Amino acid sequence: MTVAHPQPDTPAQVRTVCSYCGVGCGMVLDIGRGPDGRRTVLKATGDKAHPANGGRLCTKGATSADMLAAPGRLTAPLVRTDRSQEPAPMPMEQAVKETARRLRAIVDEHGPDALALYVSGQMTLEAQYLANKLAKGFVRTSWIESNSRLCMAGAGSGYKLSLGADGPPGSYEDFEHADTFLVTGSNMADCHPVLFLRLLERVKAGAKLIVVDPRRNTTADKADLFLQIRPGTDLALLNGLLHLLVENGHTDPGFIAEHTEGWEAMPGFLRDYPPATVSEITGIPEADIRLAARWIGEAGEWMSCWTMGLNQSTHGTWNTNALINLHLATGAICRPGSGPFSLTGQPNAMGGREMG
Repeated sequence: MTVAHPQPDTPAQVRTVCSYCGVGCGMVLDIGRGPDGRRTVLKATGDKAHPANGGRLCTKGATSADMLAAPGRLTAPLVRTDRSQEPAPMPMEQAVKETARRLRAIVDEHGPDALALYVSGQMTLEAQYLANKLAKGFVRTSWIESNSRLCMAGAGSGYKLSLGADGPPGSYEDFEHADTFLVTGSNMADCHPVLFLRLLERVKAGAKLIVVDPRRNTTADKADLFLQIRPGTDLALLNGLLHLLVENGHTDPGFIAEHTEGWEAMPGFLRDYPPATVSEITGIPEADIRLAARWIGEAGEWMSCWTMGLNQSTHGTWNTNALINLHLATGAICRPGSGPFSLTGQPNAMGGREMG
């Protein structure tokens, strides 16, 4: 959970943002005094005025007060002078100085590259910046990494190669306007539950949900069409869908001519991905592949959503490129209800990979 500039509504309430899963749901925390007299969170509820969740919270967000009140949290820095000793409390200012002294000694003896920083997508952009300034500008180590680069490297580099910028070309509001959803490599129902509920509201209004995953997970159980793909064959499926979009006349030639480059190479490339071949590679019935391509092609607006199932791969960047190709070919991008929308698992994954 990250606190994004909390604004007190009353002396007993604070508005904040929960980002366990990266959606960024608004929360209202009731603040009071615990038995020890310290300020503590008594209750967490969804912020009905917040645009991401409209008052909804998943189990993690709803039980935040229990987590924050749980025993065992540090109340002071703990330091040990030797690994064999038990850690002992130390005043914060003294602990900071002691940490700096020890790090300085390592750098002086072994050089700057003896020190590495591993930061997190749970950090704010300002904290990401300062960590990189410390590593590169002062310590001058070449070793700093963010855990969110592993999560999102495929999406980030795929966005840059396809679109020139590392960022989803859409917003949560698109979920209310899409006619078809393609969810691939993402168990949204369990991992992004509040956002998945927004998607399901649109499905109840008539939108189609296509889910691609090797496992029949909770998200697949809600799908209108479940494509149970053989692991590692995502590229074949995505290229096969593009083959069918072209074959069925479901591309947007005007958009392609005005806004894309390299389309002239596609016909020859796509000849290697006819439905029968793609079915053999992926293990998905040919009829289901054809149906998915038809739903995408006939949709007025359509969205794709993905996470680690595509990103954490030996060819994660290509997976993202192939998915974005479907949007570029149909012109379904940068308009309400359409676009390739990568879902992250941390509130500031982009900050980690950009600052890094």
